[in-house]
Amino acid sequence: MSGPVGGVVGAVTAGRSRAAERLRVAGPPVAAAAVALALLSGWTAVGGAGTARPVEVGPGWLLLPTAGGVPATAAFFTVRNPGDIPDELTGADWEFGGRVTLKRHLHQGAAGRWEPVEALPVPERGELAMSPEDADLMIINPPPLKVGQWVEFTLSFRNSPQLRVKAEVLPPGGRRGSR
Repeated sequence: MSGPVGGVVGAVTAGRSRAAERLRVAGPPVAAAAVALALLSGWTAVGGAGTARPVEVGPGWLLLPTAGGVPATAAFFTVRNPGDIPDELTGADWEFGGRVTLKRHLHQGAAGRWEPVEALPVPERGELAMSPEDADLMIINPPPLKVGQWVEFTLSFRNSPQLRVKAEVLPPGGRRGSR
């Protein structure tokens, strides 16, 4: 073909060739972005984005009550939150029944006092490290306990499922390193 018609056909063919080349070059990255967007949208739609990940708790320790002292003891755990949403320890039970109270120590200068609390915060990507100086689980009138005994607790959380964990009975001053 020659003349004006041939020139138009040639131009159209060249234009299609350039469009096909652009599509060949740009197509894979655009398709990958579309697939990623679809997957992220689906993940968010089923609750995968911005949801709590369950907290983690390792073995804890329980203070052996001293003879003749106050008929109470305290248990201590380290609760880790690997998620992006804060959680809270909202309650605890132990194998012997009876009352377990969440407690926080309030420091006032050189003195201090404790008070029961409704919940103990577990920050996102952080931890609640219970200690005699900060927070613990207070147990009134525990049964006789022995050093080295393991006692089971059930911890309840606002956003995470309940966890069954154990604590080792230790004498006063017997806390050695991290457990």
